Amino acid sequence: MPSIAEERIARLHELAREATREREFDRSREYVRLARRLSERNRCGLPREFKRFSCDTCDAYLVAGVNARVRLQNGHVVIRCDCGQIGRYPYRT
Repeated sequence: MPSIAEERIARLHELAREATREREFDRSREYVRLARRLSERNRCGLPREFKRFSCDTCDAYLVAGVNARVRLQNGHVVIRCDCGQIGRYPYRT
């Protein structure tokens, strides 16, 4: 059963995604920061999807085509934020 903090992090994830799609980037950054702070305080990790779709440098929630480029290269998914931060994640073929 998920804790209250984990439920709140999941809700903040949804809100950050919606705010980015509506192009309200400052609001989505605030949601990402709140979720990270909650996970640190309660010693529960962030979900994989949240980690992969949030920029470590500028705290933006990344949505392909809105504020991020997503490419496939040599067995990796390459996600590039508008700030220039690049994330690479392997995938299985």
